[in-house]
Amino acid sequence: MTSALDTSANPKAAHPVVSATQVDEAADRLKGVARPTPISPIERLSEALDVPVVVKREDLQPCRSFKLRGAYNRISRLSDDERQTGIVCASAGNHAQGVALACAELGTHGTIFLPSSTPRQKRERIQHLGGDSVDMVFVDGSFDHTQDEAQAYAQETGRVYVHPYDDPDVIAGQGTVAKEIAEELGDELGTVVIPIGGGGLVSGVAVWLKENRPDVQIIGVDPAGAASASAALDKGEPVDLGKVDAFVDGTAVSKIGDHTFEIIRDLVDQVVVVPEGAVSREMLDLYHVDGIIAEPAGALSSAAVAMVARGELPEVELRGTTAAVISGGNNDLSRHAEVLERSLVYQGLRHYFLVSFPQRPGALRSFLDEVLGPDDDILYFEYTKKNSRETGPALVGIDLQRPEDIVALRKRIQESDLHIEEIDVNSELMRFLL
Repeated sequence: MTSALDTSANPKAAHPVVSATQVDEAADRLKGVARPTPISPIERLSEALDVPVVVKREDLQPCRSFKLRGAYNRISRLSDDERQTGIVCASAGNHAQGVALACAELGTHGTIFLPSSTPRQKRERIQHLGGDSVDMVFVDGSFDHTQDEAQAYAQETGRVYVHPYDDPDVIAGQGTVAKEIAEELGDELGTVVIPIGGGGLVSGVAVWLKENRPDVQIIGVDPAGAASASAALDKGEPVDLGKVDAFVDGTAVSKIGDHTFEIIRDLVDQVVVVPEGAVSREMLDLYHVDGIIAEPAGALSSAAVAMVARGELPEVELRGTTAAVISGGNNDLSRHAEVLERSLVYQGLRHYFLVSFPQRPGALRSFLDEVLGPDDDILYFEYTKKNSRETGPALVGIDLQRPEDIVALRKRIQESDLHIEEIDVNSELMRFLL
């Protein structure tokens, strides 16, 4: 999926929504507030691709995500009267932390609306950063419902609503990430890979780069469960996805912004979609191999690069030094089991089956001897015996040593006298298990 506009013919033409000059001005406002985060090489991906791969460590910001940049830039431009009245925002957690820090630094009060599902770690960080300068309101339902509640409250109270992504000042603030990447990597920079939720970060990056470095390729990354940018590009306008998968919570937006859609459509070279399982696998690789703790949205861009390395995104060609943005590190360790589960299922190492066992002695032994391979491991077994029935159902989870071992396992299942049904990875039951 490519952009509709070739900016190389007129690289200095400012976009009507936001210009590179606004990004430069935001960078000046952010001095001493947002850290110029380091750029770190990722050797495992560089070796696999034979292309230098680096990551921009926005997880090392004071609020552990890039969101501080846009939030502070927007709030710093409020009038004295607006600051005195206070502001309102809605967030899945990271924008809220940026707003909280900005409120504390700039002397205004923020009322922050959050989905009730917001992880405890993010709640505690918001309170720590904002202190008495912020109040939190929790809303049952999706982020989009939370945003509706916040906007209604802003209208009722006369407070300024600080949008998490669809605001020119917020977009300009996020774009300072591109300025830092380009200044550090210079002419070596060939590709940037940026996660997409509402589109504020990729929009700001695209605006600055297409005016200053039109030779750099810009790739945006949607999560499969909330691919709002891809859907909008297919339709030609922002569309509401309805239900989204909240696993990649920092990008779980059902409808991309109007401003951000225009910029993505005009300036972003390619948008790809990455499944949540690939994100989970990359989170584990970042931690175990590279020593980086990334939240799901934070691992989204490097997950795309890893998929390119494995040949899973053949439509993507990385050129020159490739910079992927680790957008956030607000990871809740209580989610580790889910991350591991999604990763193993994605890799084809974990499979689930419904087994109908005859209610007779030796049925389980038959399954173990005839179906289970010597290297296969049962990780989950739930069986319900009903005396009035001839068979008893069991949910069985099996871990394989190698993805290709599933071929032999399926063959043994076909040859077995037992009735065994493999659970499809895209089924409602699998979504329940994950």
